[in-house]
Amino acid sequence: MQFIDLKTQFQHLEAPIRERMDRVLAHGQYILGPEVAELEQALAEYVGTSHCIAVSSGSDALLAALMALGIGAGDEVITSAFTFIATAEMIALLGARPVFVDIEADTYNLDPNLIEAAITPRTRAIMPVNLFGQCAAFDAINALAAARGLAVIEDAAQSFGATRNGKRSGGLATVGATSFFPAKPLGCYGDGGACFTNDPALAARMASVRVHGQGERYHHDVIGINGRLDTLQAAILLAKLESFPHEVDARARVGARYSAAFAARCPALVVPAIAPGNTSVYAQYTLQCDRRSEVLERINARGVPTAVYYPVPLHKQVAFAHLNDVSLPVTEAAAERVFSVPMHPFLAPEQQDLVIDAVVDAVNTG
Repeated sequence: MQFIDLKTQFQHLEAPIRERMDRVLAHGQYILGPEVAELEQALAEYVGTSHCIAVSSGSDALLAALMALGIGAGDEVITSAFTFIATAEMIALLGARPVFVDIEADTYNLDPNLIEAAITPRTRAIMPVNLFGQCAAFDAINALAAARGLAVIEDAAQSFGATRNGKRSGGLATVGATSFFPAKPLGCYGDGGACFTNDPALAARMASVRVHGQGERYHHDVIGINGRLDTLQAAILLAKLESFPHEVDARARVGARYSAAFAARCPALVVPAIAPGNTSVYAQYTLQCDRRSEVLERINARGVPTAVYYPVPLHKQVAFAHLNDVSLPVTEAAAERVFSVPMHPFLAPEQQDLVIDAVVDAVNTG
């Protein structure tokens, strides 16, 4: 059983993917070829923003957004410690300070009620992470940011395709940044990412940052990065984007079926809580239980793969030891209890039943 089944997805999409890739091989424009601009337009239309800038990874999407906003040494950016390191890593790379705020116990997303207390004269932005596939409370976060004159960067690496109050992830803040890593809801066959905004000046700065701060060729107005999405990855994403809405629907069905079964058969499990007004793309289907190590050992013995995102919160990482002066009890409790089970749009009911039986038996034993 696959934790994420990219092979089956390719079998469904092989013809359009190969056709798109063959076009690139025929015209030979491998860097910023026409497919990149075509993808940017298609993604902007899907998300509902005026601008999309395709970049080389989700990490570079965050970095380009931060750089375009002028965030640097001495600045502070409020974010979550319960996420992949890239979120805070990009802040630190610019000499700014990640300021960690605790999460909501049910959604695992940044708790909007705790943000204001973390704002200082050095705060420049808030970077909520849409963890495990659903969006943070952007209505409350954006209102606070507007009142305090702060930018909001939506880390949408795990939530592309999700919605909040009818608006799609990526278009919920000053700038949205997503990832097209192969295991993401919409993934390419390497690294890739994108930034989204309705601000034309910000879009122009991010587009410049991704090509070494270049405007006119060989004229560099700002310091930038080598952050271009290559044309072959753009071609693959264009092929996948056509069927992506169907995959989003399938993910929702798989997630709902999991939750109904676990709630009925194993009350000791904590199933994902989807906040009012949210839809989730279930980038991961994440549960909570006691005695996690024992439970996972039993599940894995049944041939069912599992994963833990994230066992060590960022404020407990050696790389951020200088920031370990903060109390994040909800984050730390989640890190000790969460685990994820197979989730992808091609998960057949009979496969899902094997997962459900293995998890229920493992939790209920002892």
